[in-house]
Amino acid sequence: MALDIDFVRRQFPAFQEPSLQGQAFFENAGGSYTCGQVIDRLTRYYTQRKVQPYAPYEASRLAGAEMDEARQRIAALMGVESDELSFGPSTTQNTYVLAQAFRQFLQPGEAIIVTNQDHEANTGPWRRLADEGIEVREWEIDPQTGHLDPIRLEALLDDKVRLVCFPHCSNVVGEINPVTEITALSHAAGAFVCVDGVSYAPHGLPNVGDLGPDIYLFSAYKTFGPHQGVMVMRRELGALLPNQGHFFNADCLYKRFTPAGPDHAQVAASAGMADYFDALCDHHSGPSEGATARGAFVHDLMRAHEVELLQPLLDAVKERNDLRLLGPSEAARRAPTVALALNRPALEVAAELANFGIMAGGGDFYAGRALKAMGVDPDQGVLRVSFTHYTCKGEVDKLINALDQVL
Repeated sequence: MALDIDFVRRQFPAFQEPSLQGQAFFENAGGSYTCGQVIDRLTRYYTQRKVQPYAPYEASRLAGAEMDEARQRIAALMGVESDELSFGPSTTQNTYVLAQAFRQFLQPGEAIIVTNQDHEANTGPWRRLADEGIEVREWEIDPQTGHLDPIRLEALLDDKVRLVCFPHCSNVVGEINPVTEITALSHAAGAFVCVDGVSYAPHGLPNVGDLGPDIYLFSAYKTFGPHQGVMVMRRELGALLPNQGHFFNADCLYKRFTPAGPDHAQVAASAGMADYFDALCDHHSGPSEGATARGAFVHDLMRAHEVELLQPLLDAVKERNDLRLLGPSEAARRAPTVALALNRPALEVAAELANFGIMAGGGDFYAGRALKAMGVDPDQGVLRVSFTHYTCKGEVDKLINALDQVL
């Protein structure tokens, strides 16, 4: 079934906002529009529930129940148990907390593997473990394509490696990495796996239970929700790592790795993400039961629409001799996050695109290691155009025409 784009766009107030009319939004990888269901829940929380949650009076009981609902429903969509999912201020901060836990867990001489394809949030915190005597091994991308080859990973794995960190897809290369294959290789070598899903989750929440990693991270504010980092921590690993929260929360898995007090309203509002996915599923006659099955249906619906819109854009840029497309030119192999290395500063081109009603970004996007590895000057940066399932064909056509004008 084709995605009903008119129904989708009615769920996002930004598309009815007068000040945004005539503007085509192509910086979704930096933060998506927020669906109305999240906005409604956030408003309700601030007007009706803005009290300390989990007390016996009614407003407090409802406040706590809405926070629990968010965790339970998103976990169910992702195929994990509700206590295996937690919220934090951002994915970057969640990763720093995890790195601190591993700092206490690992022994000098043991090793971790990171990539140079990652956003800095899933490589910088881990690399700092070298200060504690932990060996940090780099799984390097192909300098021409940006591809992460699992064969290169195999050469790095041995009985010293305790953790492998990599992205589900890069925020500049865009290629979707084979998480299940990489996880199986790592587990077979005795290593745990941490996947940065920030650049993948907006294109359909994955079934982490099926994919198999021990940790999966993504950002709600890039997935139509509030500014929260969402973290899946599987129970086996969570029980082994040292508690990073208050001592009295040590027995509660979803509190062990969130040392700061949660943002009550934003956590509660995150249930609106599940409301939105349910609305998509029901409107498109998806499965009536089973949260994971319903989530998979919405995932596939989103991806099919994105792939259909993405291929014409890739076709329009891949053969140009005045730019370099980073990552695959086949839409089915990548997310709709398209980075273009130009012959001049990318931010200047993004500013020119704004004159044509195109909202896009230019820079290194915290992926300077990946750009350097591919021979791109991070100071000049790349022009990045990114979209999600709520983007329509007319906007992609408008982008292609605008690129022809400014390049």
